[in-house]
Amino acid sequence: MTTDAGTNWSGNLAYSAAELHSPQSVDELRRLVAESRRVRALGTRHSFNRIADTEHTLISTAGIVAEPLIDREALTVTVAAGIRYGDLAAILEREGYALANLASLPHISVGGATATATHGSGLGNGNLSTAVTALELVLANGDLLTIGRDDPDFAGAVVHLGALGVATRLTLAIEPSFEVEQTVFERLPWESLAGGFDQVAGAAYSVSLFTTWQDPDVIDQVWVKRRPDRDAPLPRELVGAVRATEARHPLPGIAAVNCTTQFGEPGRWLDRLPHFRLDFTPSNGEELQSEYLLPRRHAAAALEAVGTLADRVAPLLFVSEVRTVAADELWLSPSYQTDAVCLHFTWKPRQTEVEALLPDLEAVLAPFSPRPHWGKLFTAGDLAERYPRSADFRALAARLDPRRTFVNDFVARHILPEA
Repeated sequence: MTTDAGTNWSGNLAYSAAELHSPQSVDELRRLVAESRRVRALGTRHSFNRIADTEHTLISTAGIVAEPLIDREALTVTVAAGIRYGDLAAILEREGYALANLASLPHISVGGATATATHGSGLGNGNLSTAVTALELVLANGDLLTIGRDDPDFAGAVVHLGALGVATRLTLAIEPSFEVEQTVFERLPWESLAGGFDQVAGAAYSVSLFTTWQDPDVIDQVWVKRRPDRDAPLPRELVGAVRATEARHPLPGIAAVNCTTQFGEPGRWLDRLPHFRLDFTPSNGEELQSEYLLPRRHAAAALEAVGTLADRVAPLLFVSEVRTVAADELWLSPSYQTDAVCLHFTWKPRQTEVEALLPDLEAVLAPFSPRPHWGKLFTAGDLAERYPRSADFRALAARLDPRRTFVNDFVARHILPEA
């Protein structure tokens, strides 16, 4: 089945391919890949740059459907790459299981999110890719390759940016289902954050901070997601921030009707870890996003550096989110061997102005060795120096895809230049 390639989720770019192929089986996908000169896989279109773009064969795996297979002894689930996290979460919950973490939006696909190291938040929580225990790829010649945690290529293959093959199945670690309580605190004094970032970020299982950069003295909101089975009770005030008396949306002035439940009311993990409900489909064409991950020890200094551009950032910004991700060993993960703080910017749809600002934003963050989120807007070029295992990834790609079937302009520019 083929359709028009269309645009990404936000509508800020149109895909270059004349059509989008949607194979309905793995065998159909294998034939399509083997017959194509250049191939890129498209997930749920939530990337804001051209990481998934190609002028040649663009493929969606959403039509390759398979019932998730739960291994209760190994505590894993094997899923089709095109399944959305929200849909998988509902299935796991019915069986009494959970994923350790979820991203802000439950609408993204497992294959796309893990290929780009997309993440949730929490001092002790790795990004979504760290849950992967095995993945199956269709290689350029149509062969299937399964790579598990005991394979020496595993750490290089999980965050693959679509540059090694097309993911068809992934196996993820799971755990028994758990409850989460979500509480929003408001007006966190900047001095409290600067003097004890880890205290705030470690207040519970998952913590997100939101600011518009319009008031230099406060962080507007702190969303605290507490696991009652693990975390201590929350204080009435969080180092000077007070509990919200009304349900909040991360963006100022927006009704919270589409946000997940707050006020410390216990609920299922899948109904609290994301910021937004699965049955709410975010609108198209209303935002852009950038994000930079850097060592968490530099969190306060990095935020102060962004503050020097507040007069330029704020007019272009809807809201900025600050999260944390635990270090991992995945070669192209932005949190590779780095307990990271993530500085996320949700921009107004003014791309020319945003792109003019990004070089200066990246310049003030440069002393902290930032790694951009692979799926967001950024202007940095070759990123190899920021990834100690980049040469190993190049060698892996050359071995699995010697004809560079899966390399597009984005991947070539940032991590796999021509030899």
